[in-house]
Amino acid sequence: MILSPWLSLTPVVASPSLRPPPYSVFHPLSSIPFPSLRCSCLSSKPTPHGFSVLASEIPWEDKNVWSTFALYMFCLHIPLSFGGLSILARTLHTPLLHPQTQVLSLVLLQLLELSLTLFLLRSTAKPEFKSFNFLKGTNNSVGRNWVVGSALGFGTLVAFIFLTSLVAHQLFPSQDVHNSELDKIIESGEVSRIGCFVLYCVVAPILEEIVYRRFLLSSLASTMELRKALVISSGVFAASHFSGEDFVQLFGIGCLLGGCYSWSGNLASSVVLHSLYNALTLLLALPS
Repeated sequence: MILSPWLSLTPVVASPSLRPPPYSVFHPLSSIPFPSLRCSCLSSKPTPHGFSVLASEIPWEDKNVWSTFALYMFCLHIPLSFGGLSILARTLHTPLLHPQTQVLSLVLLQLLELSLTLFLLRSTAKPEFKSFNFLKGTNNSVGRNWVVGSALGFGTLVAFIFLTSLVAHQLFPSQDVHNSELDKIIESGEVSRIGCFVLYCVVAPILEEIVYRRFLLSSLASTMELRKALVISSGVFAASHFSGEDFVQLFGIGCLLGGCYSWSGNLASSVVLHSLYNALTLLLALPS
């Protein structure tokens, strides 16, 4: 999940109703340029001194990757992330859910989506991969410290957001994005704030990194050059949030998350980066 209005530092979230208020110092999720994307070091085939250490053999059949992703998107992601709260409101016969009910319901819906996604990916994997660990690093990741990858990625992300925010405010000085829904949730009590933290910094990062990096990016990188796999997976990641105005920002963060995962070979790297970014934006969203 990424919450991402154009002129704000905002966490990664798929639910369109929970996007936090803007902060003038940071500009989130803009297109993040990867250094030397055209150089030969970004090969999808892992080499001892190459950028990517992603394995060439993946747990899923190449021909089933997009059908599996479509099944996830239309049977799990859209119904649960975008329709779950509406269904709950109709069930409770109320036009508007209490802010605390909203965030706690979203946590449960995301946990359900995560559980069903893990079941889907395991059930569609090759027989020899039925019990594989999604967070375990690849055999080629020896010598690559995922903690270092997360730290460097986070520093790069914050620096990039800061610089692009300065440019954006020069180009759009009067633009103001405000999200009263998230404000209400954050201000509704301690339980709601804890729920937001669990949603944005724990459940959502794990779910999205498994789907878009561990499954989609690694599957694409096994059949094409890494730079193409990064572009396609990041584009799908951005489009899956159904927010046209935030597409470029979401695409940029997807590239950075994918780069961290590709370099470290360990999904924990991109999960931690995803969580740190969302945690920072939530801290800035808290009332002073």
